[in-house]
Amino acid sequence: MFCLKAFAFALVSVIVFASVMTVNSQHSIGDKPAKGGGRTRSAVRAMNGMVATSQPLASAAGLRILQQGGNAVDAAVAAAAVLCVVEPMMVSPGGDLFALVWDAKKKELKALNASGRSPKAASIDEFKKRGFTKIPQHGIHTVTVPGAVDGWAKLLERSGTMKLADVLQPAIEYAERGFPVSDVISADWDNANQYKANADFAATFLPNGKPLQPGEVFTNKNLANSLKLIAAKGRDVFYKGELAAKIVKFAQAQGGLHTAEDFATHTSNWLDPISTTYRGNTVYELPPNNQGLAVLEMLNILEGYDVKSLGHNSAEYLHLLVEAKKLAYADRAWHIADPAFYKAPLDKLLSKEYAAELRKKIDAGKAGSDTPPSSRGGEDTVYLTVVDKDHNAVSFIQSIFSAFGSGLVAGDTGVVLHNRGAGFSFDPNNPNKLEGGKRPFHTLIPGMVFRDGNLWLTFGLMGGDMQAQGHAQVLLNLIDFGMDVQQAGEQARFRHFESGLALESGVSAEVRKALEAKGHKLTPAPGMFGGYQAILIDPKTGALFGGSDPRKDGCAIGW
Repeated sequence: MFCLKAFAFALVSVIVFASVMTVNSQHSIGDKPAKGGGRTRSAVRAMNGMVATSQPLASAAGLRILQQGGNAVDAAVAAAAVLCVVEPMMVSPGGDLFALVWDAKKKELKALNASGRSPKAASIDEFKKRGFTKIPQHGIHTVTVPGAVDGWAKLLERSGTMKLADVLQPAIEYAERGFPVSDVISADWDNANQYKANADFAATFLPNGKPLQPGEVFTNKNLANSLKLIAAKGRDVFYKGELAAKIVKFAQAQGGLHTAEDFATHTSNWLDPISTTYRGNTVYELPPNNQGLAVLEMLNILEGYDVKSLGHNSAEYLHLLVEAKKLAYADRAWHIADPAFYKAPLDKLLSKEYAAELRKKIDAGKAGSDTPPSSRGGEDTVYLTVVDKDHNAVSFIQSIFSAFGSGLVAGDTGVVLHNRGAGFSFDPNNPNKLEGGKRPFHTLIPGMVFRDGNLWLTFGLMGGDMQAQGHAQVLLNLIDFGMDVQQAGEQARFRHFESGLALESGVSAEVRKALEAKGHKLTPAPGMFGGYQAILIDPKTGALFGGSDPRKDGCAIGW
């Protein structure tokens, strides 16, 4: 049961800064027109622990767990489960997750890959037999085995202090009793209309025949029941038990290739992260099938320039970052794949020597050729981060890829199934080609930064293909321009597509003209600049500084 006394204490004990962007004639939700050194609020400061998520209810749930004696991992799983309820177009137990986990006592950093694999019967030839000429974007053939539930369990088993049943309780309460829908979430809920033909989906997310409006109370009792089963019986119920049987039966009824064995044999993997140094800081990301490589390549390229002297968000600065992004993403297109099927030459790609060669391709006065096509779809993700009183930390990201994933709810489970399989390639020569039992290319990237062997920053930025270029932008804001953790996330961002360069409205008209003069094609991209969360640890005092993106509903909470 939700303890009202504890919640009241939280309200008194924490600093909460939350903001909702409003829609007007000039700016859409997701566009933050910050100029210069402006910020909408201060960084949150605390000593005993901090949670930063994209939704206040999730942040409060994480804080609740910390105040009950749980550690960073316990709080992260609790917050993630709540997000599955309150941001259902973004995240679900039917999705995937990745995490970086820092054990402060052991001085150990590990990475968790909790992404799922395609059905073993899947192949390009099989899809061609079924009439496909490309990888579909939605529907049952985009559903890979969801890895999130196993990821929750793996995190708690290795690094948590609480049971799955305990950390899932806040999510169960919100799913069962309901929560009032926010403005930002309501705007995203409009995507549900395209899936109204699926009866289970419509019954769940279009309860009155239309998307939920701001202030309406939403419940998902079927999901509450599924979470109760997971709490009572553990992860196996999702992969070998009652829930697995329901999901497989539903998938097969839809024409899917999924089998009970595909679910029963699923496992997540603990890995060593990959890294590079940037101006004396060590930046960590996950290895493929995760796109973290692109962040590190961008930083290696940019380290060879005095970017601060160019001026923040000047035409020269943005041009340089876009060109570095193009080069890194060109490698991304051909080297990010399941390492069980393809071994990327990471030592070469992450070397400073290779970055020096790439820099030679950049013309300061002229835009280079565009990158290969970005991954398709997939903007709908949640990122969260937690640091506890002992400075254990989790950088955590979970997603169902597109808005409402595959557009399918698995029968009466209340579980939205993701469409991560849309990230496969139909090109038989691409390492990321569709094959059975294979993990697809993944956009999800959590990040951490260390100074002198100690954790300095845990951060992430949701938003599909935006994530790698977004990581680079906020890190330069922090490291090169000395911004604080809130300011760094509020600055106007760019997003480069193969079709052109999108700029938030905080970038001036003069800069836009100068970029066009260099050959950049400007294109609109309302609401597609990502959502940032971060916690920074002051190396002198140990104080925690939290930042949360006003492009989302989120907040950082400390105590």
